[in-house]
Amino acid sequence: MKPAPEIKLMGIINVTPDSFSDAGLYRDTDAAVDLALRLIADGADILDIGGESTRPYAAPVSVDEELSRVIPVISAIRTLSDIPVSIDTMKAEVAREALSAGATIINDVSALRHDPSMLDLVKNTDVTVIIMHMKGTPGTMQDNPAYTDVVGEIVSFFEERLTWLDSAGVDLERIVIDPGIGFGKTLNHNLLILKHLEKLSSLGQPVLLGHSRKRFLGEITGIDTADRDLVTAVVSSLCREKGVAIMRVHDVAATRYALQVSEAVSQAH
Repeated sequence: MKPAPEIKLMGIINVTPDSFSDAGLYRDTDAAVDLALRLIADGADILDIGGESTRPYAAPVSVDEELSRVIPVISAIRTLSDIPVSIDTMKAEVAREALSAGATIINDVSALRHDPSMLDLVKNTDVTVIIMHMKGTPGTMQDNPAYTDVVGEIVSFFEERLTWLDSAGVDLERIVIDPGIGFGKTLNHNLLILKHLEKLSSLGQPVLLGHSRKRFLGEITGIDTADRDLVTAVVSSLCREKGVAIMRVHDVAATRYALQVSEAVSQAH
């Protein structure tokens, strides 16, 4: 039994040496492909491939370096499975090459603000596009982030982005929104977002939740990054009925089980 059909599970594959959660473990193409197969076996609906760390204070990488990391992995996965593949990038050239290699989703944490060429790429394709809220850049986002009303400001941000995309001729049915847990937010900001996720759903777009192994979970529990899959699954369960369409997680099986239990409890009568 899988979780409620409206919730898809996105498995994370970081092909980087400096990811916050699994630095370097899957930089090798063979290791990344092995992980992809495990995630598929665990019930992943989508795989998200990233070649540039967006952890706090991460340094950017060149287009060539990012391409050398992700393209072999995407190409190899595509020979083994037809599972939807998302390219996690802010660079239009990387996204373009990834789509050519078999990716079917663009996941841009800058919400198409980093690379002006990204809009043209989006307009000239029909793939799903994920846009995320981030205050600042990965290098600056955790420098004392402040909001008057964090949820309200995120909603306003997406209203602006959606209006902009619509005016540019992009079909909004292709757009998924991500509130950006941990991207320019304090512990309390993240908790408020989780508490009021339904306000994002009111915008009418599918919502992606990317909470897996994030630092705020360690701030609450004291648990090290690599050991946060259980608490990630707890958050997944708590948010099952808050209008989330996609949950982006490292441990697909743990979240799948948590959602199954949560759904069974909610359906009992």
